[in-house]
Amino acid sequence: MGIHVAFTSAEAAPAQVGIVVDVMRATSTIAQALAAGYRRVLCCSEIEEALALRAEIPDSLVGGERNAVQVEGFDVGASPREFLEARAETLILSTTNGTRAILEAAERCEEVVLGSLLNLAAVARVADGADAVVVCAAFKGAFALDDAYCAGRIVQLLHSQRTDAAIAAELIAQAFPSALEALNARTYGPPGLEEDLKFCAREDVLDVVPHLAGMVGPAAEILLA
Repeated sequence: MGIHVAFTSAEAAPAQVGIVVDVMRATSTIAQALAAGYRRVLCCSEIEEALALRAEIPDSLVGGERNAVQVEGFDVGASPREFLEARAETLILSTTNGTRAILEAAERCEEVVLGSLLNLAAVARVADGADAVVVCAAFKGAFALDDAYCAGRIVQLLHSQRTDAAIAAELIAQAFPSALEALNARTYGPPGLEEDLKFCAREDVLDVVPHLAGMVGPAAEILLA
């Protein structure tokens, strides 16, 4: 059994367990939403798919972003701080990178769970001892330092043989004295994400493991394990 890290979702190889990481912000937001009482999160690639699902599903709201800006016509954005309380049974989410990475991992891995710093220890317990790949959502197909850092933090908690990529992620994690410094090391898009950075840099504040339950039309259905 071993642990591998794919620094972009396109690099993800088939594995027993796929751990999708999009620290800023999709996997952090999904973990927070489910912990707050949303029953499920439906993850879509396209804006039109998300809006169509909202029209079909009672007691739902749609959230998400493109380039860190809330999509026009969506009920909410993608900040985890918008999901401290449940406002519906179903959250429909579409983001620039994270929801796409979840759908890609669903095609390649037997089981898919979502990891972040918020639920670091919980997701590591699920993956420990399994043949696993940490799938970084990255940014538009390119390496993203924050996701690589979180992948390295997960690797540090696993008792598995490491691939070279997993060793590299662990070295990235060791290079920063704190999670907040690691997240701040990446250059982000529009200003105004400072509070989200602080929120997403907290470690082990949620004992939840979001996992892929199946598909609802074009969307990946995420429930608590």
